[in-house]
Amino acid sequence: MAYELDELGLGNGALEAFAIDHREHTGDYPDDVTPWVADCRHCPDGVERIDETAVRRWARTHTRHTNHEVDLSYDSETERVTPE
Repeated sequence: MAYELDELGLGNGALEAFAIDHREHTGDYPDDVTPWVADCRHCPDGVERIDETAVRRWARTHTRHTNHEVDLSYDSETERVTPE
C-alpha cells in the first residue's frame, strides 16, 4: 500500500475504498492492511474501517443511541466501548 500512497498520491479515502473493494472480491484485505473492527455485543450492527477515527466515531455513536456495548478490535487487541 506504500506505493499507492507515496507514488500515486492516493488519499486515505481512496486507500480505504480500494482495500474494502479488494476484500469484497478476494475475501482478504491487501497485504499490510489490518482493519479496525467494531462489533456490537447486543445486536448484529458493526463496521470495519481502515481508519481508527472512523470506527471509534461509529462505536461512540452506536453506544450513545442504543445504550449497547461495542467491542473495538485491531490486530490482536480488543477494547470495549461502554455507554456513559
